[in-house]
Amino acid sequence: MTVKQALGITLAVLVGASGASPVAAQARGWVVPKCDIKPGHYLVNSGVLYLKNASETRFEDQKQKDLRDALRVLTQALTSGGQDENPAAWYYLGRYYQMVTDLSGADSAFTRALALAPTCKDDIGSWRRVLWTPVFNKGVQAFNAGQTDTAIVAFRLANVIYSGEPGGHNALANLYANQGQVDSAARYYGLAAQAAAADPVKYAKERREALFNRGAVLHQAHRWNDALAVFQEYLAAYPGDAQAMAGVASAHAATGNTDSATAMYVKILDRADSVTPEQLFHAGVAVFNGAPPQPDTATAGTSCRGVARRDRTLTPRRLAARCDSVVRAMIHEHDAAAAGTYRMAARAFEAGLGRNPGYRDALFNLTNTYLVLQDTANMLPAAQRLVAVDPMGRGSLRLLAAAWQLRGKPDSTLKYLAAGDSLLPVEVSITRFGPEEQNASLNGLVTNFHDKPSEPLQLTIEFLDAKGEVVASQTVDIAAIEPGGSQGFQTSAIGAGIVSWRYKKG
Repeated sequence: MTVKQALGITLAVLVGASGASPVAAQARGWVVPKCDIKPGHYLVNSGVLYLKNASETRFEDQKQKDLRDALRVLTQALTSGGQDENPAAWYYLGRYYQMVTDLSGADSAFTRALALAPTCKDDIGSWRRVLWTPVFNKGVQAFNAGQTDTAIVAFRLANVIYSGEPGGHNALANLYANQGQVDSAARYYGLAAQAAAADPVKYAKERREALFNRGAVLHQAHRWNDALAVFQEYLAAYPGDAQAMAGVASAHAATGNTDSATAMYVKILDRADSVTPEQLFHAGVAVFNGAPPQPDTATAGTSCRGVARRDRTLTPRRLAARCDSVVRAMIHEHDAAAAGTYRMAARAFEAGLGRNPGYRDALFNLTNTYLVLQDTANMLPAAQRLVAVDPMGRGSLRLLAAAWQLRGKPDSTLKYLAAGDSLLPVEVSITRFGPEEQNASLNGLVTNFHDKPSEPLQLTIEFLDAKGEVVASQTVDIAAIEPGGSQGFQTSAIGAGIVSWRYKKG
């Protein structure tokens, strides 16, 4: 379960406030308040005149003198002048701190002004945003330069002075999520969603992503109950989101609510066309793992025999028959319930592979599911597809051997058992695959499981699109490997739409 907004994004620098900018207006002169707030006292009025002069003079020394005088008279008004309950005194003190770029002072003064004059909320908010924008932009620049600590300090400082937009909260949440700080990430995603809710039309995308991402980071941390609550809240606002539904289902499964998990996975599978292949693969794994465990037949048999021995009319043969039937009934009941679960898992893997046919792990899981189901018809073609993608994987070859065994073909069974156990020169494992929009990277490991050095070999890695067609290919040279040793490799390719891989020798 991953956040919907990529954590490696490049943030954009803001160029100013939306609508009429107080900064632009101030560059032309004094900005009159956009709310009904009157000085009401000669000292406050003097402070306003000094601020107005400072904003209009062309001379820096005069500006600084006017600013000092403004601070002096406004401070006097709020102390000895008895104007501490006058909202205008605090408002214009906030305007002073804005002009000298004192975020802490502005925050304190504007907070008092707002408490005394709630009708000035929008006006005060616009001045807060004036202070917020350059600090936010410093955070953006640090974020894009990979300077995480500097970015966090800047975004936190920006959020102190202004929290009316989701951008700063969202950026902090992304940074904390990348660092694995789940509580902080969840908190700031929540704040981003709250800020976006103030303008649900303008910030519709940001609100949805923040709500989802809050659940995602909790899910990644296995905070199942917390994630479940957040995803359920999200689905109440955005019903039918398949990825959130998968989050709910897997949280139910992890907390032992198998029936609830199964019901949610059924809903996901019923809308498979609108679900990504990755979500279907995750659903398949969760459903498979949610199958009921094998019953404790040994304990049940012992208990049955203990009770049956009290009946002196039972012969040992009849006693054994009775208890064997109890055990068989338990196994039959379990197998019937489990089969339904495994068929649902197979359905999820099949649906995902229909749109990404070369995904090795899904092929491996589907083949295993068919093995558990003893599905003679479907297991062999699935195993053959798996080996075509992963021809030097011992696990894949053993599944193909098992498929032939299920078909009653001992010669083919022994052939692929031997290939996996002794004939295969080395084993190849793909340890990481990272597809992006325009490229993909792949890491692998080659292991020599024999007692003699391996011969050098060359692997051809093919990068595939959603149709299973080759987008690009790369060759990798593997040197000789000592007995029991391993050699890692990595490669990458450029091309749009890469979603899976396959490899072959030579």
